[in-house]
Amino acid sequence: MKIRSAYYIPALLLVCFFIFFTNLDVIYVNIMEARNFITAREMLQYGNWFKTTMNLEPRYEKPPLPTWLTAFSASIFGLKNLIGLRLPAVLSVTFLIITSFFFGIRIFNNKKQSFIASLILTTSFYIIFSGRNGQWDIFAHSFMLFAIYKLFIAFEDVSPSWKNFIVAGIFLGLSFMSKGPVSFFALLLPFLIAYGITYKFSNYRQKITPTFVMILFFVIIGLSWGIYIYLTDSSSANAIAEKETVAWANRNVRSWYYYWSFFTQSGLWTFFSFIALLYPFMIKKVTDKKAYKFTFAWTIATVILLSLIPEKKARYLLPVLIPMALNTSFYIHYLIFEGKQLLKTDRYITNIGFGLVGLICIAFPLGGYFYFKDKLDGFWIYYTITSIILPITGIFIFYSLTKKKYENVFYSSIFMMCVIMTIGFPMAKIFYDNPNFNNISTLRNNESLKNIELYKYDEITPELIWELGEPIKTIDETTTLPENSNVGYLATYDIPDFILQKYILQPVDTFDINYVNPSKKGYKNRLTAKLYLIQSK
Repeated sequence: MKIRSAYYIPALLLVCFFIFFTNLDVIYVNIMEARNFITAREMLQYGNWFKTTMNLEPRYEKPPLPTWLTAFSASIFGLKNLIGLRLPAVLSVTFLIITSFFFGIRIFNNKKQSFIASLILTTSFYIIFSGRNGQWDIFAHSFMLFAIYKLFIAFEDVSPSWKNFIVAGIFLGLSFMSKGPVSFFALLLPFLIAYGITYKFSNYRQKITPTFVMILFFVIIGLSWGIYIYLTDSSSANAIAEKETVAWANRNVRSWYYYWSFFTQSGLWTFFSFIALLYPFMIKKVTDKKAYKFTFAWTIATVILLSLIPEKKARYLLPVLIPMALNTSFYIHYLIFEGKQLLKTDRYITNIGFGLVGLICIAFPLGGYFYFKDKLDGFWIYYTITSIILPITGIFIFYSLTKKKYENVFYSSIFMMCVIMTIGFPMAKIFYDNPNFNNISTLRNNESLKNIELYKYDEITPELIWELGEPIKTIDETTTLPENSNVGYLATYDIPDFILQKYILQPVDTFDINYVNPSKKGYKNRLTAKLYLIQSK
């Protein structure tokens, strides 16, 4: 099974379609998406395009570019269309994949290896998760990778390369407008360290002026919104900046080695990503040792820098997957290129790594049936088709392994991921088994609740505000409630004493937007709220 180089881009786009564009509305909205979607909704409904808000309160924690794109998509497809809301992120990750392909050609001087690297990136677990998710990270890293790609060309060019520096400056600005300095620290700085170690910054004197022009473009584009906010609403901006600084230093603090299982975030490629990071083992096998040193150094530098930050979350490892996919491609390309001449050690490694993939494919029908059991009602067609295709794929993987046709094995693994995301993914709804599910979006369907004003005291989780479809006012000790009007109070925690002392509360309903059963680990109390009708005593 060989793919001609002329079809690499169409093949990548096809895989991106299966991996990212299908079944976009299966997974429910998470907290990060809800924040983005609420802000986009308030842009469209209240015109808050620059002074961004969430629940009509200042929301300056993140720059607005991804939310602008989300709002633009929502203006076309509608605010209730989850596919439309997530479409900008999907287009962004597709841009990331295509950029990685062209960047890989520059690094490897080998289209086939670049194609392999891009397929690895496309099917890496956290790339799939982030690329199908309407939040900020994927935008920042997509724009940054394109800026780095242009910088790489500019560094390698013997001439000043004005065009590439200017384009790099523009995309640095777009990255900053997507999530501030995050991608600069997590992707750009490790790239500069790795490039300096591997290729050096030789003959850079003539490129100093273009570099300053690049920085100028970055400043104009990247800092414009932040400067505007500080000039027009400095008190809110300073309060939010102080809160974020405290959170950065004290929230989700983990040990320095928390990220050192980072290669597992590649999912399907965990085993081979780990092997490709064994420098003494790999350096003897690769033909372009300098390129391997570069991708290796870029990957390790990214992990080290991320490990220095006190606040750590698994999703912060997203940028690591980009250089790691490039690095992993060296071993996969080596397996394909060597084929039947592979050393015994490499054959064992390959048989273990891809054998596990084949075994999972073959085991799915039986394992899936016993795991899901009586929950397959409504999902039999997805289960049946997946149970036919995956075992055939697994058998083909084992057959190709015996024939040492590793290119077939690699493409079969990609095909497996496409099948899972296209046909098998709807079965994720099997886990939506909360018997108490009651969406707050139905609140206004009740005739007696259509015109009530809604208040809250504690913070209401963004998912509830998003599902409700409107802002919720805040009540405190000084609030005077409107007379002769129905007033609703939404409580997610204990009701404060001043409300119990001043108001009569009549319970009306309990909303629970947890999709999973209360007995399961993923159940979150913050996704529940009680509605009361209240009036002054």
